[in-house]
Amino acid sequence: MNKMNCWEVLKCGRESESDDADAMGVCPAASEEKLTGINGGKYGGRSCWAIARTFCNGEVQGTFALKLPMCQKCEFYIMVKKEESSNWQNARVIFARLAEPHNDK
Repeated sequence: MNKMNCWEVLKCGRESESDDADAMGVCPAASEEKLTGINGGKYGGRSCWAIARTFCNGEVQGTFALKLPMCQKCEFYIMVKKEESSNWQNARVIFARLAEPHNDK
């Protein structure tokens, strides 16, 4: 199954390949390399609810704690949680990955 990332579903226009990214900046979910693979996503594309400063509903969002109530109602969050089922990677796993030192190759 081809797993879609948040920018593909929500069409925010802030992924690095987008024309709008120049004007609005690249979303942290579309550039957070440490989260590649979490919930089967590219970068933070399937863990956007745990990433601060994402662009949702036409505006930049805040921290995880501020975002979570809205995110839990989001069609994309619900879709990912359903698709991942028993493989769901929760915020604790995501935060642990973000805390890891960057692995420069």
